[in-house]
Parts: sequence; structure tokens; C-alpha cells
Amino acid sequence: MSTVAVVYWSGTGNTQAMAEAVADGARAKGADVSIFEAYKFGPDMVSGFDGIAFGCPAMGSEVLEEDEFDPMFTSVEGSLSGKKVALFGSYGWGDGTWMRDWEDRCASSGISLSAESVMANETPGAEELDACKALGASLC
Repeated sequence: MSTVAVVYWSGTGNTQAMAEAVADGARAKGADVSIFEAYKFGPDMVSGFDGIAFGCPAMGSEVLEEDEFDPMFTSVEGSLSGKKVALFGSYGWGDGTWMRDWEDRCASSGISLSAESVMANETPGAEELDACKALGASLC
């Protein structure tokens, strides 16, 4: 059985809804899934999971949330090579620059993504939630 962590930060609930859909997709493939808010996840936990999905909305001028999420991601980034990793998040403005920058950051750190990242403009609809479920399944 695969073990999957879904780690997220959400300010409005949109990214949280996406995180729950990611978890549902992984569970449907038989994975043992744990969901963590960003401040509850750290580098000492990475080795306990086969796959990890990270979710963060675009903040400010299209960056990752800077107080909790980005420091957590920075702390685990060096431990993710060889893991199944996937990214998701919501945004309310811009064109997804934060996600492309995050994907580039992962590539520069030797992290291979297991699925195409999922973005939702504002509240995720059925299409985005289905994509999140597929993203979760890709981690198994």
C-alpha cells in the first residue's frame, strides 16, 4: 500500500477543497493518506511517504504563501528527489506565474513531478476537482 501526504495552505478554503479531492483520488487507488496543514509538516516526515502533494494558492504578486508554506517547502525541498511529488493550488488574479515558477523551482532542485500541476481560478469547479483526484491517484 502506498503512503501519500497531502500538504497544503489555504486562506479562503479553495486550496483546502482541492487538497481533499487530491486525498480522495489517492484513497481511491488504495493509498493510506494523511492530510497536513503546512505548519504541521517538516523534513523529518518526508521519508514516511511514497508520494507527497503540495498545495498553495498564489499570494501577493503570484508567489507562494510566505509565512508558513514557503518556509515549510524550503525545509523539505532537498529531501524530495526520488519521491512522487505533485503540485496544486488556486489563484484569483494573474495567469499562473506562481505555479510555473514553483514547477521551475522543483525542476532546479531535481524534483520530478508525477502529474501536471492543477490550478483553479477562485473556487474549484468539477473539472478542477476531478483533475485533483487524478493528481492524487498519480502519487500511488
